[in-house]
Amino acid sequence: MPRSVNHVASRKRRKKIMKLSRGYFGARSNVWTVAKNAVEKGLVYAYRDRKNKKRAFRRLWIARINAGARLNGTTYSKLIHALKEANIDLNRKVLADLAMNHPETFKAVVASVDK
Repeated sequence: MPRSVNHVASRKRRKKIMKLSRGYFGARSNVWTVAKNAVEKGLVYAYRDRKNKKRAFRRLWIARINAGARLNGTTYSKLIHALKEANIDLNRKVLADLAMNHPETFKAVVASVDK
């Protein structure tokens, strides 16, 4: 009796990987083993960097808030502490946007907690 191989499933699995490897350079886009390794590595990087993106934005927001706070005579840590004490729930993303795009509003926020 001949060996039964599920070609439908294995072809579908390979096509899925090859579709993900479109646009890669050289053999990475059309040689199965090279493409499989490249796609797996790319998915690992994608997973890792979804986490790193959050860290990078938080660092950017903190830098912008600190710059805006120093222009208004305080520091980042003192401003965040004063906001917590005053129960003002503005997150870092919003504070950074205010510091960059609406400096007069940011100055009012700093003044409201600087009493």
